[in-house]
Amino acid sequence: MPLIAPPLSLYVHMPWCVKKCPYCDFNSHGLRGDPPPYAAYVDALLADLDADLRDFGAAASGRPVHSIFFGGGTPSLFAPELIDRFLDGVRSRLPLVEGAEITLETNPGTVEHGRFDGYLAAGVNRLSFGIQSFDDDKLRRLGRIHSAGEAEAAVKSAQDAGYANINLDLMYALPEQALEGALADVERAVALQPTHVSHYQLTLEPNTAFAANPPPLPDDDHAWAMQEACEQRLAEAGYAQYEVSAYAQADRRCVHNLNYWRFGDYLGIGAGAHGKLSDTATGTVRRRWKTRHPKAYLAAPGGPERIGGDAPVAPDELPFEYMLNALRLIDGVPMADFTQRTGLPDERIATALAAARQRGWLAESPSLLRTTPLGQRFLNDVIAAFLD
Repeated sequence: MPLIAPPLSLYVHMPWCVKKCPYCDFNSHGLRGDPPPYAAYVDALLADLDADLRDFGAAASGRPVHSIFFGGGTPSLFAPELIDRFLDGVRSRLPLVEGAEITLETNPGTVEHGRFDGYLAAGVNRLSFGIQSFDDDKLRRLGRIHSAGEAEAAVKSAQDAGYANINLDLMYALPEQALEGALADVERAVALQPTHVSHYQLTLEPNTAFAANPPPLPDDDHAWAMQEACEQRLAEAGYAQYEVSAYAQADRRCVHNLNYWRFGDYLGIGAGAHGKLSDTATGTVRRRWKTRHPKAYLAAPGGPERIGGDAPVAPDELPFEYMLNALRLIDGVPMADFTQRTGLPDERIATALAAARQRGWLAESPSLLRTTPLGQRFLNDVIAAFLD
């Protein structure tokens, strides 16, 4: 079956943050001693992009970019002038579609206030605030450096600067949290009128401080009750769920994350960044990731040492990789997309599909891959059914 190239996005990893949170398993590094070499890092990002475009050839060069996402760490530690210089560099190397979504993650600590108009002028048209909770006690237990009042002030400051597309990250099932507390967080988020809310459960990830010293968390039944109640409240406020942990106002779904979930392509640049490209010439899906530590990444700008790994996805692994993303979408995806984005025939997943439908996990539709409400609750089991 022919492999058809999907839309292309660009992910940019900014690895530094003010303080590492105890639940965080991302490639982030707290500030210590001298300030990080922010300007040199932007130079290294552009050198990394140049090298990837050269290495990937026609699989990447000249393809229009639909979205750019600055993740971290805390990307807003980088001054607007540096973000502007980087985006100018991207535009000189790759075409951007008209109105391309450009997202910058930011934390509401006071250290970053007063920059939002500069980011907007640079071309960043969407902000994502890592708020997590509006309860000061819960923020303290999560290791956050901001207060609830500072979070509200930061969001309002961005809106005053002209931002009309804002996401708020919220967590639920926090240490010793009750249902009322989870709903109170949603109420305060809705009052700020963001266009998008990411609402996800706190989990204990390996190699984190919380995993080594677990806090008292609500059990699964209480966590599920929080999810259902908060989902209902968000719906009442005009935020439709379109992915397991994503809720948006009309026409404000995150373009960048939708491309991930639809098994789209993305270049990943920066320390620890991951990328995925479809090579239609060879019929393969290829993943590349960069070395994680900022010092090692900076030591070889654009050089082969920046690459932490690079390999095609084995055909036997493609069904699982595809379902790991696509089945998170509440509305599902067309069945035809599986063949177009993996190059595999439908027959490769026929047995797993039949079993999942028999269990009531997937909708009975020959043209659509979509989980049922039962399948959404047991999503990990549904996805595991597609392991070879």
